[in-house]
Amino acid sequence: MSAGRAIRRQHQDVADRPFIVIWESTRACPLACLHCRAEAVPDRDPRELDTAAARELIHQVAAFGQPAPLFVITGGDPFQRPDLLQLIGYGQEAGVRVAVSPSGTPTLTPDRLRAVHEAGAVGLSLSLDGSTTALHDGFRGVPGVYRWTLDAWDTARVLGMKVQINTTVARHNLHDLPDIVRLVADHGAMLWSAFFLVPTGRGRGLGLLTPAEAEDVLNFVYDVGLTVPAKTTEAHHFRRVALQRTVLADAGEDHVAVLRLGPLYRRLRDRAAELGLDTGARRARRPPLDVNAGRGFVFVSHTGTVHPSGFLPLGAGSVRETPLPEIYRTSPLFTGLRDTGRLGGRCGACEFRRVCGGSRSRAYGLTGDPYAEEPWCGYQPGSFPHQRELAALLATGGAGAPPPHRPSPELPAQRQDAP
Repeated sequence: MSAGRAIRRQHQDVADRPFIVIWESTRACPLACLHCRAEAVPDRDPRELDTAAARELIHQVAAFGQPAPLFVITGGDPFQRPDLLQLIGYGQEAGVRVAVSPSGTPTLTPDRLRAVHEAGAVGLSLSLDGSTTALHDGFRGVPGVYRWTLDAWDTARVLGMKVQINTTVARHNLHDLPDIVRLVADHGAMLWSAFFLVPTGRGRGLGLLTPAEAEDVLNFVYDVGLTVPAKTTEAHHFRRVALQRTVLADAGEDHVAVLRLGPLYRRLRDRAAELGLDTGARRARRPPLDVNAGRGFVFVSHTGTVHPSGFLPLGAGSVRETPLPEIYRTSPLFTGLRDTGRLGGRCGACEFRRVCGGSRSRAYGLTGDPYAEEPWCGYQPGSFPHQRELAALLATGGAGAPPPHRPSPELPAQRQDAP
């Protein structure tokens, strides 16, 4: 059994520096997405970090040391900031890799994308929440978004940019996921991320998945990882699934029967086969990265407040008053979230807790307790039948070698469309 097939460790000490820093540069955005964490508005907030404060934030990110965390500028729509190109360039000067996560709006012109690329952005993430105009535009609340997104995606690829596609998994597109993956395979992307909705902002009004449905989707994401590079966002139990599937494959056992997968999984798998996603050239599976809220991940709001995740609205301070490295390393909220001994319920008793930990954001959103058990996970601790083989993986952290020194950017979508 090769542990390297299961989980990737972060390449830095997670108590010392994060893998990624997300900055919500603005909440201004012309869209009205049904799931928006930020409850985006048409105009910029006068309390936003101005250019000088944003440069200071980038300096604080660089102060974590080299290699500096990946710095992702998101929103809202970061193109609403006239200093976007200047800040990307400043990041390059400071030794900080910068990626951009824009909204799918008419601001995504070829000229702007070219300018972002030439300024030094290392990657771009875009949201695709349906394989058709009706599905995607209906979810985003504005006609034309689907076409703007596909055009920007193709333009970025022509420019040579690394593109990540983020998909919000919700009731409107559960059965459309294979068709979305087909588009990702056809247009090409560095990574496809299935984002599991967190009930914050406008997302509180959307229908929630059952734990059984979540399990079916996670196993589908694992399957298509042989066709497109795939990950999840706010679905940390995907790492449990990766470990389980690795053990079962080595044992030659049927994962459908052992994991008791349901009719949704079968429909997704059948549709994937109809679309040819299970045939042709096979790629190496991309092991999921072991990262969680406050553990390798930090979010800075448009006003400078610091949070373990964009979906976990508990604050730990402000970069206007305390340097970001100090907040990340020493605040009780961040140190507490890095302590798996504080997890409650099934998460606290689970043998996978150190490589999963569940979504702290979803736990807080549904229970008010960031240490509560993951509401969308139905796994019963100790129920997996191959505990000895599993322990062999977990003894090494369930992981293979750390990622390369400067890995390809792995971009969340902290606008609630994309740890």
